[in-house]
Amino acid sequence: MTNLPLLPLANLEIWLTPLWILSVGVTAGAALLALIYGLVWLISRPAAASLWATVQDGVLLQLSYVIAAFMLLFLIGAFTMPMSRLRESLQRLPAVGPATVNQEIKPKVEDQEVTVNFRADELQDYTFKSNQDLRIASEKGAAYIKPIAVVQGDEPYKWTPNSRLPRGFQDTVTKLYVTNEGDIPAAFAMEYTTDVAMPEVHYVPIAAASVVGIFVLYFLVNWLLSGVSTIALATSKEAIAQPLFLLFLGGGALALLAYIYIPYNTFGEDVKMLKDSGLTTIMVLSIIFALWTASVSVADEIEGRTALTLLSKPISRRQFILGKFLGIIWPVLLMYVVLGAVLLATVSYKVVYDARETSNPNPDWQLCFDEMIRTVPGLVLAFFETVVLTAISVAISTRLPMLPNLLICGSIYVLGHLGPMIVNSSAGEIEFVAFIGKLVAVVLPVLDHFNIQAAIAGGQRVPWDYLGMAALYCALYSTVAMLLALALFEDRDLA
Repeated sequence: MTNLPLLPLANLEIWLTPLWILSVGVTAGAALLALIYGLVWLISRPAAASLWATVQDGVLLQLSYVIAAFMLLFLIGAFTMPMSRLRESLQRLPAVGPATVNQEIKPKVEDQEVTVNFRADELQDYTFKSNQDLRIASEKGAAYIKPIAVVQGDEPYKWTPNSRLPRGFQDTVTKLYVTNEGDIPAAFAMEYTTDVAMPEVHYVPIAAASVVGIFVLYFLVNWLLSGVSTIALATSKEAIAQPLFLLFLGGGALALLAYIYIPYNTFGEDVKMLKDSGLTTIMVLSIIFALWTASVSVADEIEGRTALTLLSKPISRRQFILGKFLGIIWPVLLMYVVLGAVLLATVSYKVVYDARETSNPNPDWQLCFDEMIRTVPGLVLAFFETVVLTAISVAISTRLPMLPNLLICGSIYVLGHLGPMIVNSSAGEIEFVAFIGKLVAVVLPVLDHFNIQAAIAGGQRVPWDYLGMAALYCALYSTVAMLLALALFEDRDLA
């Protein structure tokens, strides 16, 4: 890949390639949405018109602008980026992964066939296991002349790219020829893992599914909860129209760009500091915006008797509260998408920028991609934390005005992060302190579950099951907070 020494953009092609791969997934998601819309248009013109009106009238329009930007990047980069390699890797994606082959090998039989299916250049590792001595070859008649491996009974033979053992396989392998030198049948097993030539394409379907999932979720809420979606639409429009939204969006983007050039003096750890600072900036801005909007949209409307006017229409109190909650979440999601995209771009660029500043060789684009993609779970967890605090803020707003709401939510934020530290620290040995810590952990949300920025900044991969458990915790606590909000608002005097 050609390096383009452009200043101050460093090597443009290196740090833009990860973003381009991400744009492939976004473009695929947009194409799938267009296909779904086309099918709906063929079946029912009114339904298609309703979907189009929903996109134009809500937060999906702003999200569509972000998607359009990624699609433009995809179209521009298609002429210079590794398109053919990406296409081939995507085609091979369903055929790779871990696999196991088990077969009984007869004794004193030479070259018994074992059926496999993999490409040698895609092998990541493989292991031969047997309870008898075996000779394994990829060609018939080569068991004693040119074996791939000689397996000793009960001693696995394992190959990895870092081992000194030869890989042994070439081209596409469909047959193994196994010779059992023992007197009894052998239980033979081959465990192997394969991956495509461009492993980064694993994230293309995830990006596509994320785009489709957001739109489908929005349409489902609009279809199943029409009363709630009406309130949510009005609330989200009001929130996006606030000068505070544009101020935080523009200020956050400028701060993320400025973090690139700040000398952290960390002896090569500047990328980690940028990720940590960027995640914290996005989360803090989003939380402040959510708490402010909850107070303005709920507490001020109750005090100003606007809520009474709304509830005089065929809208229940439950629809009012749930609509306000969703109407705040949608702009917050938009803020995470926009600032998150900026953060991913700055992380990818920072890798190249630091290499240039320290006179090191230019890094590969794969390194930029790894640093960039490891930031995504941090954005997801920060969004979950913001959702929980938003639900709590909406509940408080049904009874208290803005200032107490901000103070209480700020205290919950601090205690939610300090609770586990109090329990696990030496102060937890004091019975009273330990009791307070456990009480805080039971009553208040344990926000520390969403705070793994140190691991993310350090390059640690976040398991999918952890994200799943965090999403479940977010959903459960937000449900509890919304039930509390409904209970507090049900008997609130609005007159």
